[in-house]
Amino acid sequence: MKPLLLAATSAAVLAAASLAPAMSQATKPVSQVVQWNRTLLGIVRTPGAQPATIHPTRSFAIMHAAIYDAVNAIDGTHKPYLVRLSASRFASQEAAAAAAAHEVLVKLYPNFQAPLDAQLQRALAQLPTERKTEGITIGNTVADRILALRSNDGSNAQPIHYVFGNDPGDYQSTPPNFPTQLQFTHWSRVTPFALESANQFRPGGPPKLTSDRYSDAFDQVKSLGIAGSTTASADEALTGRFWNGAIQNYWNEITQTASMAHDLTTAENARLFALLNLAFADGVIAFYDAKYTYNFWRPVTAIRAAATDANPDTEADPNWLPEVGNTTPDPSYPGAHAVISAAGAEVLISFFHKHHFEFDVTSEVLPGADPRSFTSFPAAAEEATLSRIFAGVHFLFDLTTGQRRGSDVADFVVDNFLTSRDRDD
Repeated sequence: MKPLLLAATSAAVLAAASLAPAMSQATKPVSQVVQWNRTLLGIVRTPGAQPATIHPTRSFAIMHAAIYDAVNAIDGTHKPYLVRLSASRFASQEAAAAAAAHEVLVKLYPNFQAPLDAQLQRALAQLPTERKTEGITIGNTVADRILALRSNDGSNAQPIHYVFGNDPGDYQSTPPNFPTQLQFTHWSRVTPFALESANQFRPGGPPKLTSDRYSDAFDQVKSLGIAGSTTASADEALTGRFWNGAIQNYWNEITQTASMAHDLTTAENARLFALLNLAFADGVIAFYDAKYTYNFWRPVTAIRAAATDANPDTEADPNWLPEVGNTTPDPSYPGAHAVISAAGAEVLISFFHKHHFEFDVTSEVLPGADPRSFTSFPAAAEEATLSRIFAGVHFLFDLTTGQRRGSDVADFVVDNFLTSRDRDD
């Protein structure tokens, strides 16, 4: 019965995702690229929909790569990502985008086929009849080819059994829930979408436990990140909780907001969301390479076990717990929020050629919380990154290192993929 229950839930989720943007801009239909991005967000937010051992950024990268190559086959202004296809310049770009997205999602999430089919029919019904059939064929063809190219990328491999360390600095299962299974231990072995290898931008290791840099970061998170901190302000504690969700989802929504505010064309949207999600997917592969190379302990372990770290400047608190309760079950260094947020901001700045943009962000995990407002992409990235200290789950050096890696990955993607045909190489 589980697939039927999941399908019933998914129908409601996808219906809400489909209707919300259409109602918000009744005078102008929302781009199919944005619409299907919203749909995938609805899927990955449905409990039980996303396979636990497959990172959702893979799905976003595959879907948006397919949309991009399908639309670009018609538009022809930029270089293809993977699929070169000859297509009429008069074929429907919106039909191609919708068909490509639909084809990817029904293959990746077969339990959602009924609501996805319904969404596709609604999308196609809104489009002019002329050249629609040709666009659909292009979308389906490109999607199937990209799915085939990613079919043996290592994402279906069994996670690698993790052995906890016992030495100071080694990652150990974290209180209060003490998970026994770590997440995505195999993910660094997944074939990157753009990077040459998972370790292309691997950072050096975390600071020594006896260093001043470690002591300073230790004291900072110990004071600001403890549950019920008397040092952190109410807004800082709220910030830690506000961003405590799947960070790539926040940045996809930020990108939706920027897209609609700038009235992008279908081809521009296809390229923007593809660049964003290729950078996210490879950022995740890269940070898991680093996390499982260095296997560094989380703050909650470090603070409770500070008497063992040979550093006279760190003081143990055996009852310390983070503001957000449970800690993500993977090593601390580098920080995922930092990697993804830096990559997201870098892609958006590069695409729009500006830092300044006024927008609001809503929390994925605090329903009803007031949105947080920003005047630039870097400002949102900085808050999302520092929130992990207020959450009590990361050291500052996790975050500064993560920011550099996220920027490196995004720069590599933007400089080398989906570039203009007119650009000199």
